[in-house]
Amino acid sequence: MKCCGVDKQTIGIGVGGAAVVGVAFGMARYAYGLTLPDVRSEFGLSEFFLGLIASGTFAGYLIGLVSVPRLSARRGPRAPTTVGGVCGVVGTATVALAPSPWILAAGAVLSGSAAGWVWAPYSDIVTKAAPRRRQPTLLAVITTGTSLGLVALAALALLATFTSWRLTWAGIALAAGVAVLVNLRAVPRLNAGGRDTDSSRRSPWRRAMVPPLVYAVLFFAAITVYFTYASEAARSGGLAASAVPLLFALIGVGGLVALRTGPMTRAVGTPAVGVGSVCVVSCALILLGLGRTSLPLTLLSALLLGMGYMVGSSLLAIWTAEVSPDRPGDAFTMALVVGAVTSIAAPAAMGALIPVYGLPAMLVLVAAVAAIGAITLAVLPRLRAVGARRGSRS
Repeated sequence: MKCCGVDKQTIGIGVGGAAVVGVAFGMARYAYGLTLPDVRSEFGLSEFFLGLIASGTFAGYLIGLVSVPRLSARRGPRAPTTVGGVCGVVGTATVALAPSPWILAAGAVLSGSAAGWVWAPYSDIVTKAAPRRRQPTLLAVITTGTSLGLVALAALALLATFTSWRLTWAGIALAAGVAVLVNLRAVPRLNAGGRDTDSSRRSPWRRAMVPPLVYAVLFFAAITVYFTYASEAARSGGLAASAVPLLFALIGVGGLVALRTGPMTRAVGTPAVGVGSVCVVSCALILLGLGRTSLPLTLLSALLLGMGYMVGSSLLAIWTAEVSPDRPGDAFTMALVVGAVTSIAAPAAMGALIPVYGLPAMLVLVAAVAAIGAITLAVLPRLRAVGARRGSRS
């Protein structure tokens, strides 16, 4: 059965994938940063403890990420997406009902792991079940679920301003439950296909992986800091509580530009798009740090963050596939693991340094380090090429 030239199974994969990714990435992964000021107020937590919880959510993400290959090999690629959805339901419901900081932390870590379980498997699902000509569009649709999830998160947070921050987490739990059911209904259960033995023995590592891995460190450090402290920056800058949901909604809207990531890379090259993404995120951090008392500047920072975040996320998959065409999935996972480790370290470091230097200064410092690192990443190969040409002439 087809609808508008697209078969029912392809539509189902797109709907189910966008739903699960939207909840896991757009909602569960970043709800902690959104509700951080209210969590601090209710439980009286220190900056350091809040930073540790944030790092814990990304540790959960890392655990999910590295657990996917084994489960996919045993049960097929849909199984990890189901596990991720269930982690989202249980984790967010635990936070919504948490009577103590430790239970809240456990729930936040579990909900954070949802994103790690669901990212990579959909690439395998799309490759195995969708027509080749439909795969790029289908992957773009699934990825765009993150932007839609951020908009939904913003709507929940706006409602929560009239009640309690716990409503945000309860709403995510409900959305995660619906996404799990839609995914089970719409996405086919595929067999666990074995790999070619010789291929599986080859490591995705090669010297060309260095630039995308360095990019992953810079990119994930910057976006993790932004998502963790955006709400805190806006509220401490004197903006109304209702401004925070609008902030996250604009991140989602800005992220829709990622549908053009492919044409961007073809026009200027993958490294250039990577440098541009990090620099855009750095600008967003600077605007957030220096303009947090101004609603227009804060909202502009959110729009820029959405653009840099979603384009940069899509780019990482493209870049790793370019440098490791024989093992694109494993190369992508390697970059995600590096990014996850960075995401664990960044909030803990911020939590330790904010009491000393203040949040605005730390936001600007992270932005400066990320931008300088990205520009250096772009300039170094050219300097080496110039040096090599001079050496060949002498």
